[in-house]
This record gives sequence, C-alpha cells and structure tokens, in this order.
Amino acid sequence: MVSEQMLPATATMGAIVRDCYGDADTLRHERIARPEAAKGEVLIRVRAAGLDRGTWHLMTGKPYLMRVAGTGFRGPKDRVPGRDLAGTVVTVGSGVTRLAVGDDVYGIGRGAFAEYAIAREDKLARRPADLTYQQAAVVPLSAATALQALTDQGRVAAGQSVLVVGASGGVGSYAVQLAKALGAEVTAVASTAKLDLVRSLGADHVIDYSRDDWADGAQRYDLVLDIAGNPGLSRLRRALNPKGTAVLVGGEDGGNLTGGMNRGLRALMLSPLVRQRLAWFIAKERASDLERISGFIEAGTLTPSLDRVYPLEEVPEAMRRLAAGQVRGKVAITV
Repeated sequence: MVSEQMLPATATMGAIVRDCYGDADTLRHERIARPEAAKGEVLIRVRAAGLDRGTWHLMTGKPYLMRVAGTGFRGPKDRVPGRDLAGTVVTVGSGVTRLAVGDDVYGIGRGAFAEYAIAREDKLARRPADLTYQQAAVVPLSAATALQALTDQGRVAAGQSVLVVGASGGVGSYAVQLAKALGAEVTAVASTAKLDLVRSLGADHVIDYSRDDWADGAQRYDLVLDIAGNPGLSRLRRALNPKGTAVLVGGEDGGNLTGGMNRGLRALMLSPLVRQRLAWFIAKERASDLERISGFIEAGTLTPSLDRVYPLEEVPEAMRRLAAGQVRGKVAITV
C-alpha cells in the first residue's frame, strides 16, 4: 500500500553514503535511488535519525570480526549508514499488519541517514506523543540496550544498589533513568564535566572517575553496568557484592580483530567459576522493548538526553564529536 501524496514524483532522495570503511571523512551527501519495502517491511519518510556507538563501529568496520559476521568483508554491505530513526510510514510491504500508511513511528531501520529508509515492522513502535521526532530518534537502540542490560541480564529488583559506569553516554543516560524507575538506588560514574548531567538524570550518587576510584572496595553494589567498555574483570568484581552481577555493555578496547568482544567472552567463561555473575550480551532489536520504553516515557520517568541536533549534511561532523567523546547523552540528525 502506498500513499502517493507522501511520495514525491522523483524516485531519488538525499542521503549520506560511503563506499569503504574508515573515519568520518568517508561520508558524503549524495542523491541516490529511493529504496522499496519488501515483505514484512515499511518505507519511512525519515524526520530524524539518531547516532549511536554501534553506527560508528559499522562506519569504521572495526572490530574486524563484525565484517566476518555479515557487515561486508571488503567494504560495507549497506551503503547508507544509520539505524535509529523516527518518521512517517509511506509504504507498507506485504504481510505488514501492525502498521499503516500515515503512522508516526520510531525504531530501528536500515540507512537512516537519508530522506527515506526501510525498517522491519517488528523493529518499530508508534512514536510517543510527548516526544519530538528528534527526541524519539535517539531512543531505540540505546534505551533498548539499557533496558535489556538491567532486566534481561541484570535482573534488577527494587531496593537494589546499581552502579552505572559510563553514565553520561547514550546507553548510560537511559540506564540511570530506567534503574531509578525500576526502584533501584543508582550511583553514576562520569567525568567532571558531565556530573551535572548525570545528576539531572536522577542519580542518587555520582562519582567523578578522574578523582575517585569506584572499584576501591569501599562501596559494593548488587549490580554493576559497565558501559565504559574497558575496566578489567577483576576491577568490576571488586565493585560487586559477593553474589552481585556485572553486565558488560559493549567494549572499546581489545584490538582491531575482536575489540571488546574478547573481554565479554572471558566474562562468560569466568562466571560459572565464581560466586558473582558476569554477563555479556548483544542487544536484541524488537518492538516489544520499544513499546515498554514508550510506557516509561509516557509515565514521565524516561526522557531522552538530547545534546545537539545536526542537519543531514553535517553527519560527518556529528560522527567526529561522537568519536572524540564530546557528546553528552545523545545526538540527533534532522532530515
């Protein structure tokens, strides 16, 4: 089904493209052919897109293990980057039953840094009415990862103490709010310049990692979410109660071949041998999580921390800021 009023006569669109792996200099703005929705998919008029660390990894092609896993060995399989998006459904493919032309949605798609993008129906939810397109676009991947880390992996319960390492970033800014909404006492770790941000997110306590050691054993926690991506396993365990849980979310060290994956795999192998539980996971992309997140948003317990909005043509600059660690919370791209 197609809404002719929503599609321009030309079958091309503006998009950010790249033909090889590399840094932000590989990205450029071009006009390319508009994609078409296949079975189970919808075509979305993108109003805004979001940046996440995973999109940076897909841009650089590192760690190399990702290429073997299917992102493209010699070069990127998907020419247009970007996954988080918010916009309006303009075409629905066969088999689509939950969504219709004209629906405002947010979720995870392919090629979000463009005027139009494709997304599977089972990775989309209706946009919360309280959020702008820019706010909605920075929610899906980061908030869903935070939710799964806390609930599926961390099994957080009301009254527990939770430490969030890397609390000022994309996933961390959601983890602090969700942990509070789920009834935990939250301690947030961040740099000096970002302590005010994590306080505004509702953290009960804050730790400046440049001045204080969160793993000195003075305070132990029921659950530690490591979103910083590089503390050693022994360091994480020092911050845990004797039967506490540490959840590793991503990882930025470990070399070009496996990146942070080797630390995650070591955690899984060590966990059965110790009293503490060490978990590592790759987040799932599913509409059910987005619908649950929408509930937190509508209840007023979760708000996107939007640092800055860039126009589509300035995606390379936004990527540079993300890579340099200068982003507080999330960055959106307006299309």
